[in-house]
Amino acid sequence: MSKTPVPTIEVTCPCCESKLTVDTNLAAVLAHTAPVRAAPDVDISDAARILADQAQKREDKFRDSWVAESKKEDVLNRKFEEALKKAKDQPVEKPVRDFDL
Repeated sequence: MSKTPVPTIEVTCPCCESKLTVDTNLAAVLAHTAPVRAAPDVDISDAARILADQAQKREDKFRDSWVAESKKEDVLNRKFEEALKKAKDQPVEKPVRDFDL
């Protein structure tokens, strides 16, 4: 028995301009072809500035994560206190089980 060819659709993604091959029967993407991207136009004389900018961004991210980590204990304690206060205000109820439904 010969199978009839499965109809496919070629679609271009509006966001990234990649080509998608979609099976209409399964409603699934069969193939994905990424668009060709041009190499960035970087002047070699700007390399030192680019590297310095990247180093500064890394430092900023590290500093932000350091501050977040140092405040983490206080934040978790505050969240726990709020949850405890909320739990004390609510009446105690028997939990609903799936078997009870």
